[in-house]
Amino acid sequence: MIDNDDGAAAAFHSHFFLGEGHETSERKTWAVIWLCGFMMIAEIIGGLLFGSIALVADGLHMSTHAGALLLAALAYTYARRHANNPAFTFGTGKLGDLAGFTSAIVLAMIALLIGYESINRIFDPVAIHFAEAIPIACLGLAVNIASAWLLSGSEHHGHGHGHAHEGHDHDEQHEIATASGRVVLEIFEDRVPPRFRLSAISGAALDAQASSIETVRPDGTRQFFAMADRGGFLESHDEIPEPHAFTARLRIGEKNYPVVFEEHEHAHGSAARDNNMRAAVMHVIADAAVSVLVIIGLLLARAFGWLWMDPLAGIIGSFVIASWSYGLIRDTGAILLDMNPDNRMANRLRQEVEADGDTLADLHLWRLGPGHLGAIVSVVTGRERDADYYRARLARFKSLSHLTIEISRKP
Repeated sequence: MIDNDDGAAAAFHSHFFLGEGHETSERKTWAVIWLCGFMMIAEIIGGLLFGSIALVADGLHMSTHAGALLLAALAYTYARRHANNPAFTFGTGKLGDLAGFTSAIVLAMIALLIGYESINRIFDPVAIHFAEAIPIACLGLAVNIASAWLLSGSEHHGHGHGHAHEGHDHDEQHEIATASGRVVLEIFEDRVPPRFRLSAISGAALDAQASSIETVRPDGTRQFFAMADRGGFLESHDEIPEPHAFTARLRIGEKNYPVVFEEHEHAHGSAARDNNMRAAVMHVIADAAVSVLVIIGLLLARAFGWLWMDPLAGIIGSFVIASWSYGLIRDTGAILLDMNPDNRMANRLRQEVEADGDTLADLHLWRLGPGHLGAIVSVVTGRERDADYYRARLARFKSLSHLTIEISRKP
């Protein structure tokens, strides 16, 4: 028998799978477009009025920069306006990835054009008007720095964005009122193995010999943790095994204080990244990097007569941009093809389903939008369990925004 059940409430659940801070990122992108558009018009008009073809050329270059950012802004706006459109079966969360993929292709083309033009100039040098070229390059760098500043603060565009705890969002810090004062108990695992840390807030005098922790897990398993003085706080000698879901009985002196720790699984890495903002930032950083290289090349060329430094800077810049473009194409292409976005979470889903004797026959995990995952879980069980049972077991996986449970009964 097969019980294909997405839950009664699931039939009416939202398909709003946009990333956190979507509207903020949209506003910032439009602000950068206005800045680039203003500079573009000013440079073109100024170049025509003062007879500077270099200024006009930089203005036209700025138009390509603004066009790439316009693609990102339109994707944000369209995704927001159509987020609840039933025509999009799984929402509009992937529009940002589609825009990011397109921007990556544009970046690759820009890298090829810069490389081609730079190689041509090595074999066929042209006269460089340093008095105009250097200030224009500095102006372009200033605009890119301002653009990067406007886009900064969005937490979903980093090249390696991920949670410090590898996808976990623990209920980590607990403030406890003890007989001797207030203390904080936490699980600390920032780039180190997870251990308990106990710190005094006010009044409490902590003694490692008089303090200890015992964890009691839902299945009754207990573990004792002795504490060591680390100067300013106490830390457990032993590491805390996964999962971090248990009641921790803190003993200070002769008194015990129970503290409940809950663990939630969140998407991390590429599953949580906003690739639309990442693409916008890449365009700004790529332009800034080229501006820096151009300025260095021009200064050396003027100081020492090394005219080959200018095209060499262009070649280096083209390789840097091509590298960033490749990474963006790889990541966004994987999402658009519905590749598994988070192998760690897939393994944890399997462990959770099979922890009580059932078998995970099939698992499909894909990304719906930044921080939102969809999953189809096919379970083979010999017990009388329905979809709600497995839905409750998987409730701690907070990034599973769309979950379908399929149950097959053993004979």
